[in-house]
Amino acid sequence: MNRLVKIFLIIIGLVAVGLWFSLPSGEDPNAIHSAALNAMILIMYGLLAVAVVATLAFGFAKGFSNPERIKKMAFAVGGFVVIVAISYGLSSNNAAVVTAMAQRGVETTESTVKIIGTGLNVFFILTLIALLLMVVPSIKKLFTK
Repeated sequence: MNRLVKIFLIIIGLVAVGLWFSLPSGEDPNAIHSAALNAMILIMYGLLAVAVVATLAFGFAKGFSNPERIKKMAFAVGGFVVIVAISYGLSSNNAAVVTAMAQRGVETTESTVKIIGTGLNVFFILTLIALLLMVVPSIKKLFTK
């Protein structure tokens, strides 16, 4: 099985290299409609789908094998939901942003601005948590030695 996966990935890599060299010039106004570009995007979507399915399948299979792990998974998912809820509450649906985007020719709504703000806030909160989880134990170790 492992050998077949390697052969499959080599074939995909060779096809991608062939498509790379058949891409049109960046100055070509019709470059976005290139068949090679569309094929590369389809390959990317396919590989992304395989990666997501494999990650979820193996993660859930390992997680549901032990009742203690189920509890930890529920705690982690619950914590993430709390962070998303807090981020949603902190984000604003600023009408000024909608107006500014409309002046630039980008159609958007207040709910879209709120969802983007939520995503940014989730990113910032998770980054802050990750930094704290790296820095605090290191500082704690400095003072306990």
